[in-house]
Amino acid sequence: MPARNEAALLPRLLTGLAAQERSGAFVLCLLLDGCTDESERVVTAYRAIVPYAIVTRHIAADATPNAGRARAAAMALGLETVGADGILLSTDADTVPAPDWVATNLAALDIADVAVGLIVRSGGMPSPVQDRIEAYYDGLARLRRLLDPIPWEGARPHHYTSAASLACSAQTYAALGGFDAVPAGEDGRLVDTAHRLGMRVRRDGTIRVETSTRREGRALGGLAGHLRDMDRTAGASARMAHPDDVAWRYARHALARAGWPMLDTTAESLAAALHRPVADILAVASAAPNAESFAMQVVPDIPGGERLVNLTTAEAALSALLLRHAGADA
Repeated sequence: MPARNEAALLPRLLTGLAAQERSGAFVLCLLLDGCTDESERVVTAYRAIVPYAIVTRHIAADATPNAGRARAAAMALGLETVGADGILLSTDADTVPAPDWVATNLAALDIADVAVGLIVRSGGMPSPVQDRIEAYYDGLARLRRLLDPIPWEGARPHHYTSAASLACSAQTYAALGGFDAVPAGEDGRLVDTAHRLGMRVRRDGTIRVETSTRREGRALGGLAGHLRDMDRTAGASARMAHPDDVAWRYARHALARAGWPMLDTTAESLAAALHRPVADILAVASAAPNAESFAMQVVPDIPGGERLVNLTTAEAALSALLLRHAGADA
């Protein structure tokens, strides 16, 4: 876990980790990212009273924070600590894990290669527009699994790909190439890579952390800045792909999975459905290790590109799609 000047919030995290149930022994690997506050003093005080070991490392302060670089450095510390056969769980310094967070992550990794938890915003000033946006994307996650079910997905899928709750084995992390040193979005890139490599990514609503709703964050392009923008525009700046266009892609992921085992007979029909030449279909298939990898790589965006619509339009269209595909239970 990286931390940059989080002395005020670290006690919540450290206490939450101390309250873990059925977790077994674990080590907190804490990367102090150019901290100039009392973060180290806080950690030193807690080290003597929490039931887990704490390993720390410092990196020098940088004028421009880089979330990806800090996250990668934290994970490197984790790899050194647990070794090649260990398990890595990532979170943030402003989160509070549920009491079963470690246990539910480990259970998910019995089923999948990567486990992504649910992020619950708590405390601070509410953001009704962000609540609607997150509910909308969770609805898209349900629609995705109605159209393209996979056996390793959680019973309560969600849309998050956040390193605030992300778990995998050390071997999986190495195969993914680690977090990119980018100012923001390093977690989404890692999960996208897992999909392209054909790994089983489980978005599991039983894995939960609470995160701060502060408006002054530490990462460029992070949640705090997004919440400020939603406050300022009352959501008018929010634009999302039309759900019908997203559903087009999800349905074709399912077609690609189904066609993978018998491409000698399905390549032509799949090429017609994807608006791609048969040669392209076969080229992607030749490099894909499994159906997951093939489906994630072979399906393009909808011809003509996805339409961007406002939140109200997107919500109405998604509601209609869920009713159509799931019936009254949606």
